[in-house]
Amino acid sequence: MTTADAATAPIEPGPLLRIGHGELSVDIAPAAGGRVAQIHYRGQPWLVGHEHSAAMISWGSYPMAPWAGRIRHGRFHFEGAAWQLPVNLGAHAIHGVAFALPWWVEEYSATHAVLSLALPEDTRWPFGGVVRQRLAVVDACLRMELSVTAGQQAMPATLGWHPWFLKPDRMLFAPSACYPRDDEGMATLPLAVPPPSPWDDCFIHAQPIVLERAGQRLQLRSDCDHWVVYDQPGHATCVEPQTGPPDACNLGLGTRLAPGESLSAWYELSWD
Repeated sequence: MTTADAATAPIEPGPLLRIGHGELSVDIAPAAGGRVAQIHYRGQPWLVGHEHSAAMISWGSYPMAPWAGRIRHGRFHFEGAAWQLPVNLGAHAIHGVAFALPWWVEEYSATHAVLSLALPEDTRWPFGGVVRQRLAVVDACLRMELSVTAGQQAMPATLGWHPWFLKPDRMLFAPSACYPRDDEGMATLPLAVPPPSPWDDCFIHAQPIVLERAGQRLQLRSDCDHWVVYDQPGHATCVEPQTGPPDACNLGLGTRLAPGESLSAWYELSWD
């Protein structure tokens, strides 16, 4: 496998942590990018599991940090300097580094877990920093909180989540705008009217999104107003809240963090 295919390399779940309450249970895989390996509500699975695809990019629900989506050719400018990250899917650098690394478990109880990851300070990501996430179940709701804190140097940042939901019977989603994609499949400006599905696009959307499947109704909420929806596969739909669009640093829409400064976001999954 080449470096350009690194995001499709297999990753094992490793030991799982289970949190839950009542009819909702959540399995967390700290060693596999700190991802949620599976969610069950009233006995129904909601995520594409490792048994369906072992590729690290294609199962569970993983945090994207310190960037979300693609960075064009892995190149960007920051603080007057040019930077080159390793490409890990085709021609681009995708979904950050956190989903490929083992996380440290800081807290764990029957209903919550707190995980952290010291970001590399090398060619994979030259700025360092720390990512933390908190996952908690209350009644029929899973709340995920994610933050990144800069280390001793300033850094650009975008956060997000990449859940692989098993194909819903219906999705209620009416975005207000879309980032058009160019011939490399990259998000561009200016914003445009959303195209009809199927999608692999970033949208502006400020309302809850609803997925209906197997007689259950799941509502998705976040403080992010950028959502990437990838519904082209026949077996899954990805609904990804992000603090900014893919390639945010090249579109002038990334967040600059001063040393010690943090960026945070939350994502809630609630079953009716």
